[in-house]
Amino acid sequence: MSDSNATSPKNPVPRLVITPGEPAGIGPDVVLMAAQQQWDAELVCVADSDVLTARAQALGLAIELLPYTSGQAAEVSAPGTLKMIHVPAKAPVTPGVLDTGNAGYVLATLNLGAELCRAGEAQALVTAPVQKSVINDAGIPFSGHTEFFQALTDTPTVVMLLATGELRIALATTHLPLTQVPAAISHEGLESTLRVLAQGLQQQLDISNPRITVLGLNPHAGEGGHLGREEIEVIAPAIAALQAEGLALEGPLPADTAFNPDLRARTDAYLAMYHDQGLPVLKALGFGGAVNVTLGLPFLRVSVDHGTALDLAGTGKASAASLKAAMQLAITSLGTQ
Repeated sequence: MSDSNATSPKNPVPRLVITPGEPAGIGPDVVLMAAQQQWDAELVCVADSDVLTARAQALGLAIELLPYTSGQAAEVSAPGTLKMIHVPAKAPVTPGVLDTGNAGYVLATLNLGAELCRAGEAQALVTAPVQKSVINDAGIPFSGHTEFFQALTDTPTVVMLLATGELRIALATTHLPLTQVPAAISHEGLESTLRVLAQGLQQQLDISNPRITVLGLNPHAGEGGHLGREEIEVIAPAIAALQAEGLALEGPLPADTAFNPDLRARTDAYLAMYHDQGLPVLKALGFGGAVNVTLGLPFLRVSVDHGTALDLAGTGKASAASLKAAMQLAITSLGTQ
């Protein structure tokens, strides 16, 4: 973990930078909802102030938007207040109505939030959901926050980890079509991913000797090679190499039985081979309250576990539970470093 993630003795209050994501979605809603309560941190939102003001009025929420001044010591944000760095939207914002004109605006908020963390001015970045389709429709290739921040920081390996309670599931591949997954899994890539996962569990989640269960790629983990050879030729050798170095790894195990209660009780994190192998389990058990953590970046980044929910934007029916859980995880993580 870089020094920028540490809270200095002179400034024990962490500063969380928050990006509301897609302005037509529920990101602004849940940010405003979360700001209604007390947090042991200073909250700084990077967004269009007018968008937040209009959304607060639509939701009937009282909010005082305060200008953020660079270089000042962080102070705990009072309930109903939010420090702001104003980034103007490029097109009018209507709740529930996407506009490709705001794709660049969304990416600008992400860039600035990451810049503040990399400069050590903030200790964590908390992101609300973006709408990937509208960014791509604007002609900007975008597959997700994880890949965006990896490219932005030129980080060799990042790991997407989602957590709800004691269940944590990391991904060996992220947003790929299923047909591309087998070719994306390599011995070297798995070793790197597992190293980053183990280190992240230690440094960001304060698990001293993490126990990691690795899933197979194929049904029944390949059935001894009869249903695929990736387990024999790639996954098992990578696990064995790291076990020899002292990492507490188990697998590759069949995904359909790996989440039984006994195995979950002795697992600190799972490594799934692809997005929809592990995340349906986690979201079935904790949807709306889970947290997405990007491990391996030079700063702490946490996010919600849900999408933009355009139909709920501006209605007051959205839940801020996942954003609140992400903010609390960031505060707790920073407090253990």
